[in-house]
Amino acid sequence: MNFQKRFEWAAWCWLLLSLSQPAILQAEDKKPTDKSSTEKKSAEKKPDGKAKLREIKLFNGKNLDGWKSSEFGGDGEITIDEGSLILDMGNDLTGVTWKDAKVLPKFNYEITLDAQRVDGSDFFCGLTFPIKDDPCSLILGGWGGTVCGLSSLNFRDASENETTTFRDFKNRQWYKIRLRVLEKKITAWVDDKEILDADLTDQKIGIRNEVEPSKPLGFCTYRTKAALKNIVLKEIEPPKK
Repeated sequence: MNFQKRFEWAAWCWLLLSLSQPAILQAEDKKPTDKSSTEKKSAEKKPDGKAKLREIKLFNGKNLDGWKSSEFGGDGEITIDEGSLILDMGNDLTGVTWKDAKVLPKFNYEITLDAQRVDGSDFFCGLTFPIKDDPCSLILGGWGGTVCGLSSLNFRDASENETTTFRDFKNRQWYKIRLRVLEKKITAWVDDKEILDADLTDQKIGIRNEVEPSKPLGFCTYRTKAALKNIVLKEIEPPKK
């Protein structure tokens, strides 16, 4: 074969090879993907596409990051002691207020904490919290030491509405508190025992004027020294209708 024919033969081979490459590449593109990789990506996304529910550790046990003194007037000292937030006895109220309202949900959440009355004889946990566009307060151990309930419903305090219950609290004993806030219901537990379950339908929700500085979220005591720790807010799934 002379040089010219060899050159023509090589040119034809190159042309045929170049024409076949797109088909080869297309066939390779259709190869099945790794199944385990696909399943892993699917598992990282919630099926309903909703954002992941948040859990906010409100108190780090070391300092007052995220909090400020409520400054009711006559406040006792606010300190940190062995991982606990200490609200000393005031005349009348002592408290702290969460500074960043934007991170707080308005319903479908729970707040849990451990609390104790260190000294005194009135409420050691006055927890003010948001419910939709209004605030409300959970009172534990008020009106002389035993009254629990919500303040206020239809302008009636925790001592005089349908959430009123009575319970003895021992000084220097820790109690586990859980508050659940839904769009139409507020429920609270002490040591896993339900103490109130309030239907908010047609209810006017509010707070006493004295605890306005606790908004949007805060803790206060009345002429009582208290200790608080393990304060956590968790978003929860809305109840099925």
